[in-house]
Formats: sequence, structure tokens, C-alpha cells
Amino acid sequence: MSGRPRPVLAGITDEAAPDLPGQLAVLAELGWSHVELRTVGGRAVADLDDDGFAVVAKELAARGVRAVCLASRIGGWARPISTPFEDDLAELDVLLRRCAALGTRFVRIMSYPNAGLSERRWRDRVITRVSMLAELAEAAGVVLLHENCSGWAGTSAERALDLLDAVDNPALKLLFDTGNGVAHGYDGYAMLREVVAHVEHVHVKDATGDRFVPPGSGDARVADCVELLRAHGYRGAWSLEPHVALVPHRSGALAPDAPAAFVAAGRAMAGLVR
Repeated sequence: MSGRPRPVLAGITDEAAPDLPGQLAVLAELGWSHVELRTVGGRAVADLDDDGFAVVAKELAARGVRAVCLASRIGGWARPISTPFEDDLAELDVLLRRCAALGTRFVRIMSYPNAGLSERRWRDRVITRVSMLAELAEAAGVVLLHENCSGWAGTSAERALDLLDAVDNPALKLLFDTGNGVAHGYDGYAMLREVVAHVEHVHVKDATGDRFVPPGSGDARVADCVELLRAHGYRGAWSLEPHVALVPHRSGALAPDAPAAFVAAGRAMAGLVR
């Protein structure tokens, strides 16, 4: 660790508690001062009214907690390419303003599950939409981070690189999730080798088969991913999204032990990246 800056450790804390006090409590227990905001009180960040968001921003500032990224629903599993684009434009408009209020540079997006289109039409529509979104983000000084998850470019390094090349905007970069390969049936580490130069943000999770497990205890080669990222100069945040107590696109409430499970996963992650 000599000469290496301390890693920025963050978490998508709605997997520990739905309410903001509960989310901040697990950060405090872990000794972390960074959060990735997705939902508060069961509502997406973009769906909070202005007064509700002001309370969140004020409380984060009072606790000295910085938001490293806002996790949007844009292009995600519930918004296939057939979804009206106006939904995404409206969400991004709100999130760009909220990024400015929080001093946050990043918004997480995906690239639209298909809805019966041919491969070519699907690709072209994705690129058209993401290009427009990136132009809006660039004007606001925000970077969109495409995650290796749902959508056209979600599970393929070749497509992810094609998306970056076709959009050709510095406001579009990649978010790499260490555990999504296992969950979605592809080799995540092999994908990372191809795209590592374009990764600006990392989600940390691990899985074995169809079950999510604490980082480092599954088949996602999390330690190898950390080593590869570091070897290529990665200096961004490591954001915990463990899925051990909640998988957002599956039904069900948080498990009673969600805070403890999140803290245990956070300590496992910290051990890997420190």
C-alpha cells in the first residue's frame, strides 16, 4: 500500500435499509463516507419531490457523506427499447439537477433490453438514445456510466466498445460490476480484460450459481478483477452492491438481517480492495 491512495469505499445502501437514517447507519458502522444513491424511502432518487430530495441532500452534508453516483433506471431491466424515450429524458433531467446539487459526476445507465426488434434495429435505437442522453449529460458536466447488466451492450465487451465508439462522447464511460457475469451467464473477468481502459466506476458483488454471496467467496474472481483494474490505473470508487439481502428486480422486501448482511459484505469488500 505504500504510496497508494486509500480506496474510496461506497455502497448502494438501499440494500441495507429503505430509509435514509438506516442507510447512513450502515455507512457509519463501516466507517465509510461515500454513498451511491438509488432509492430513499422506497422511491427512486428522481421520483423524490424537491422537498424530499432537499432533506436527503441536507442530511448527507450534515453527516459528511458524499454521493459518488446516482443509480438511474434509464435503459434498465424494466425499460426495454419499446419504452417511451420521454421517460428517460425526464429522469435524466431531474438527475442532472440533483447531481449539481450533490456535487456528483456520475449517473448509472443501462442499454435497453430488446422488445422484438432485429439486432440491427435494436442496436441503432440504443445508440440513438444513448447519444442524445450523453449530449445532455455533457452539457451538464455529468458522465453517464453504462453498466454490464441489462440491455444491448450489457453482456458483451464487443458491444460495449461499439457503443462507446458509436456514441463518441466523453460523457459516456463504463461501469463494471464484478458479479454480473456470474448472474447473467458470461465470463465477467474476460469482459473486463477487454474494456478495462474505459471503466470509470465499479460495483462490487459476488455470486455462485444463482446465489449472491459476500465479495470474495463466490465465482466472480473479485480479487482478480481488483488486481486487473489497479494494474490499469483505476482510481475510482468501489461501490458495494452485494444483493445478499435484496435483489432489486426480484420481488420481496429486505431481509430482517439486511443491515448486518450489508456490513459483513462491506467488510469483505474492504479487505479485498485495501
